[in-house]
Amino acid sequence: MKKIPIEIIADKIKSAYLESCVMADKELLALLQKALRQETNNRARNVLKLILENCRIAKVKTRPMCQDTGMAVVFVELGHNVLISGGTLEQAIHRGISTACREGYLRASIVDPLNRKNTGDNTPAVIYTKLVAGKTLKMIVIPKGFGSENMGQVKMLKPGEGTAGITEFVVAAVKKAGANPCPPVFLGIGIGGTLDKAALLAKEALFGIDLPVKKEKSIAALEQRLLRAVNKLNIGPAGLGGKNTALKVKVKTYPTHIAGLAVAINIGCWCHRAKTIEI
Repeated sequence: MKKIPIEIIADKIKSAYLESCVMADKELLALLQKALRQETNNRARNVLKLILENCRIAKVKTRPMCQDTGMAVVFVELGHNVLISGGTLEQAIHRGISTACREGYLRASIVDPLNRKNTGDNTPAVIYTKLVAGKTLKMIVIPKGFGSENMGQVKMLKPGEGTAGITEFVVAAVKKAGANPCPPVFLGIGIGGTLDKAALLAKEALFGIDLPVKKEKSIAALEQRLLRAVNKLNIGPAGLGGKNTALKVKVKTYPTHIAGLAVAINIGCWCHRAKTIEI
């Protein structure tokens, strides 16, 4: 049995949340630079240059890349031979997010859904926990901004609509979103299961959670089909036109009922933030 005090977990969460808000990861920078090389629209090129400069300044000055430092979403893999001491895992996560908010001077954005009273420290987080074998505690910490989160959709398609129906739904959702999710965007598409499962699949797909190492050819083909279709919309960076409305599309599927075809889209802004911790 491996014992992990909640103080260690809280400190790791705090550091991960602060770093993900400030530091653009290598994949994001590479995709932005690729988009800049491909882009021919001058306004779009200027926006991409500003985004890259913004990322540079955020790193140098240790400031958030975006004023919306998000709602904390944490995906947890908890080994069955791990013992959390000194409190619960949720207490540790919330303590880490709260400390990050205070020490990093992050915007407090979390409110009661009805009376809109602010909690003051960006808690509580949204936490998904999966029990696994072993002695490892793995956590993926995500500051999820709501300009993009608000643009998500779920739809129950008819089974016969297939990939054509899925493509039509995704393109319509991105077109409706327009500039609101701060393009160029990332798209997570969840297909299958129930209505709620499809929504979770979309969030997992968006952040590459539990995706197979080797994709099925049909999934890879659908991702490319969706990326091409969305980029034909000419929404472009900041909604000013251009080739790069989306930087990446990821699809995750799950078996479903013979009578159903649930499809969900979770959109991520250009400021695609996540940090993985293993203890």
